[in-house]
Amino acid sequence: MRLYATERVLSDSSTDAMTGTTRWDISKSLWLFAMILGGLAAITLTPSWGGFLVFLGTTAITICAGHSVGMHRLLIHRSFQTPKWLEYLLVWLGTLVGMAGPFGMIRAHDMRDWHQRQSECPPHPSHNASFWRDAWWQMHCRYDLDHPPRFEIESEIADDPVYQWIERHWMAQQLFIAIPLFLGGGIGFVLWGVCLRVAVSLIGHWLVGHYAHKTGHQGWYIVGLPVQGYNLRGLGLITFGENWHSNHHAFPHSANLGIGKDQTDPGYWLIKILEAMGLAHTVLGPEDRPERIGLTKIETKPMRHSGADLKTRHP
Repeated sequence: MRLYATERVLSDSSTDAMTGTTRWDISKSLWLFAMILGGLAAITLTPSWGGFLVFLGTTAITICAGHSVGMHRLLIHRSFQTPKWLEYLLVWLGTLVGMAGPFGMIRAHDMRDWHQRQSECPPHPSHNASFWRDAWWQMHCRYDLDHPPRFEIESEIADDPVYQWIERHWMAQQLFIAIPLFLGGGIGFVLWGVCLRVAVSLIGHWLVGHYAHKTGHQGWYIVGLPVQGYNLRGLGLITFGENWHSNHHAFPHSANLGIGKDQTDPGYWLIKILEAMGLAHTVLGPEDRPERIGLTKIETKPMRHSGADLKTRHP
């Protein structure tokens, strides 16, 4: 079993992690603009409590069960195992978030993590840009290296016909939720449950990534790496545990992101419910894989003056 997802990214002597170009991705940009316009139409032209509840329900399901649990912890990191039918369902729900299909999500995640594990990291994958520039880069552009590493998804995923179909038609997957919403509440429910949901999900995903690589509570530090993760306290419920990014940098294999006391992680709660129902197994925790080299725990001392005690832990 893989230790880190970045083993899908394979570099050699010709690979250059620093020389590349940020380019406007027209399809990605137009997709987001269309969802934002539809979301604004939902609020201004079809306001309703029913539409608002549809927005809340579909957003919670697709982000928690889909993106956080299905795409991130299951498909990308293999932090736990499920029956194949349930894996397909969770990953499909993650596709409904509207960022990409399963292959696109793996590539975006693993290339970003590969960049952040090099001795130097360009401004785009490190979120090392101003607020508005990073928003434009992350939500409307792509970063193309002149001499990229080789990217290879494991065959059990890449050759899976279900994932291949979802990948080819990932935008069209919204029809499977749009049609029932239209039948149940007209165009208003579609605007609330598809357009506004996707727009808020994409912008929210960028916001968490932007700040989780810049500032916040830092429970862990990885010696020698240019990019660190930060925990964004108080956001556990609305991010479904994805705010505990310092923990995730420290233990990328762990299904539990909120590993500290009082760190709320609804995504992990869902995994434990599935485990109790016999629908999940091999649920990995922080101690279930060798620790990262240079992993350092930051402990605040109970002193009159502020200070930190760094304890480096090696495998």
